[in-house]
Amino acid sequence: MTTLWFHLGFKRVSITGFRLNINYKNRDMSGRSLQIEANRSSRKYSGKELVARQIWSLVRPLFLFSPRPFFAWRRFLLRLFGARIGYKVNIYNSAMIFMPWNLEIDDWSSIGEHAFIYNLGKITIGCNTTISHRSHLCAGTHDYTHRALPLLKLPIKIQDNAWICADVFIGPGVTVQEGAVVGAGAVVVEDVEPWTVVAGNPAKAVKKRVLHDS
Repeated sequence: MTTLWFHLGFKRVSITGFRLNINYKNRDMSGRSLQIEANRSSRKYSGKELVARQIWSLVRPLFLFSPRPFFAWRRFLLRLFGARIGYKVNIYNSAMIFMPWNLEIDDWSSIGEHAFIYNLGKITIGCNTTISHRSHLCAGTHDYTHRALPLLKLPIKIQDNAWICADVFIGPGVTVQEGAVVGAGAVVVEDVEPWTVVAGNPAKAVKKRVLHDS
């Protein structure tokens, strides 16, 4: 009887007659391989969160396809899902708010075009603060020292009068303090001091920010 062997990804498969045999390749038994199966089977969200995420995914087109000037409508939708949105907050329709109930943004602040608010942990944005286009606020990561890579939901705080410029990455657990400016394209993995301008990858202090009336 003819046996046909072929490979499917990490599996070696044989077909003998009408019988299908699947043999996994040898795994690293030294204790240094990752436990991806354990990661995927772990419970990362409550039942309530899972339901809310599904409902938000159905409602989000009403946010995404709303006309650009309809800021009040988008504030209404986000508040409906538990976000705390201040007075005259402008959030653009192409911004991605992953979990509205984990967003708090104070008066006169804004979130620009195509910004990604990945708020597995809570993201708090102060007043008079701008999150510019294509910025990524990432309040979720994994413990890479653990074989099962457990999910970590670390909060991000952007304080009053700060400016997160275009294409910035803000990592989990970071606080950008009052009045700070994060230059375009910067990668921020540590707290930023107040009234400081930072730039680069990783972000480093460039100079102090001094305001003028004219």
